[in-house]
Amino acid sequence: MIALAADYLLFELGSGESVPFSADMISVEVTEGTTGFLDMDFVQNAARAVFHYFRHELNRQTVTMGEFSQALERVLRGFAATVEKEEFALARETAGPELSLGPIIQTDLSLIAHESGKGCELFFFPRLRDEVRGNLRKEPRVLHFHGLRRCVKQLVGARRWSARCQTMQEQIVNFLRETAAAEACHAQIALRVD
Repeated sequence: MIALAADYLLFELGSGESVPFSADMISVEVTEGTTGFLDMDFVQNAARAVFHYFRHELNRQTVTMGEFSQALERVLRGFAATVEKEEFALARETAGPELSLGPIIQTDLSLIAHESGKGCELFFFPRLRDEVRGNLRKEPRVLHFHGLRRCVKQLVGARRWSARCQTMQEQIVNFLRETAAAEACHAQIALRVD
């Protein structure tokens, strides 16, 4: 048997045949009217990201066309929801730079990881960004994200804490900091992650 190159995946077709493809060989056909906010370059880059996810994150060599299509659709739907939310946020007037006197909003990170699926970092981070944006619309004083350790272990698929867990934890905390800072406009909001 010939070994599959690192930049290829075997796609199982409905006929039972398996065909090797690289990320650059994948073409995406999108129905008319569904890409009003996404250009074809964006869709192609999303397809490459899904390809990378299956090949390098999940270490898969074979994927069905259905699995790949569903994952790509899920990613694109996540971006569609993000665009709609951004348009809503732009329409809303923002408050001044004074300290918010709003509530403390708590979010369970392990629940978001569970909703994203085991080992699904590809879906986790867009979902987390949506959660931060949604919480910021409530004009909180403090954003509290808890369950970080459980979340990390679930995403990494680890029973014990490892170097990969530590790296993932740092990525999540940095992502939350950057997203909150970018999305909070001029409001002063405290971020707590534990």
